[in-house]
Amino acid sequence: MTKSKEEIIEEMQQVVNQMVIDDLEENPDIANEYFECDCCGKNKCLAGSIQYNDYRLCNDCVLLAETGFALGKFTDIQSLIDAMEDTRLEELCQFIKDEETRKNSMNN
Repeated sequence: MTKSKEEIIEEMQQVVNQMVIDDLEENPDIANEYFECDCCGKNKCLAGSIQYNDYRLCNDCVLLAETGFALGKFTDIQSLIDAMEDTRLEELCQFIKDEETRKNSMNN
């Protein structure tokens, strides 16, 4: 019996959520470790993240990747990275704006 898209998505959500739990149980300090996701560009917790080739993806993007693979939306991680380019650029622009605001408020 073939699984529905909803069943596949629900399964992937459970798997990805469990990855965070497992990482935190294995190393509680990881809750305080952050990195910049190569997919969405956001500063995210290391717990539940995965390294795909040259890219480290946050837990949210791992969910996108694994669901996309399971649903046959793409076959390699580069396709997701390319599709998320606008999101990364928006995140970078927001970071720059926030830094400018912070600098201006410090100078006043």
